[in-house]
Amino acid sequence: MVAVIDYRTCVQEVLRDYASLRSSSAGTETQLVFDTTHDHYQLVNVGWHNNHRVYGCILHIDVKGDKIWIQHNMTEQDIAEDLVARGIPKQNIVIGFHSPHRRQFTEYALN
Repeated sequence: MVAVIDYRTCVQEVLRDYASLRSSSAGTETQLVFDTTHDHYQLVNVGWHNNHRVYGCILHIDVKGDKIWIQHNMTEQDIAEDLVARGIPKQNIVIGFHSPHRRQFTEYALN
């Protein structure tokens, strides 16, 4: 089991792994955004493609108290399971992009 103080490290490692899998096209880049003071972590696409602005959050994870909140996931991967594989207990992961009512039907924390 991973200690709460190691949650930041796990989240950063997972986001780095996802960033390494993303292929940036000409004019765009994938950026890691780590706010370690307020515990907000994101993976975003930024740039231009065919004269169109590209900006979008791919993944957003927060660490709140003793829980990891998955706020946004635009990948096809189950990031919660990746965190579990790194030792984070399911009861310490909140699927924040699900409504509070819907969370009761998952194996993860309600809040």
